[in-house]
Amino acid sequence: MFFLKELPTRRMLQNYGERYPSMNAQAVTEALRLLRRASLLMRELEAYFSVHKLSQTRFLVMIVIDREPERNGLLASEIADRLDISRPVVTETVKALMRADLLSSVPATEDGRAKRITLTPTGQAVLAGLLPGYFAIIANFMGREDVQPA
Repeated sequence: MFFLKELPTRRMLQNYGERYPSMNAQAVTEALRLLRRASLLMRELEAYFSVHKLSQTRFLVMIVIDREPERNGLLASEIADRLDISRPVVTETVKALMRADLLSSVPATEDGRAKRITLTPTGQAVLAGLLPGYFAIIANFMGREDVQPA
């Protein structure tokens, strides 16, 4: 999350530019605005996931499995490779989603010790019910000209 509510003014950035000549004030301004907007969107999405008893991490694990239906599930290592989270976090998240009956595992044909993680019918239904609202939040957010902090 990006916690800076009030972005620096042009004058503040000019002062920094005088102290640090290599600073590109325009690039800093755009980066800070992007970080702020992304943070606000993430807060909206986290609130949405929370209402549905999920987190962004749990949602992302489910969506990376769902987006490759021809694969008959993914190995935990493949899920970790597709997300910017550690393997132990993926492992714990997968376990939690299995306890919630949203994921299951099946033996991998290429390695009997490995398991492919799949969405259960319940997981598929939860994701199918979640995605319209998820996409609506993103569309609404992106349609706003200037998102201000609440």
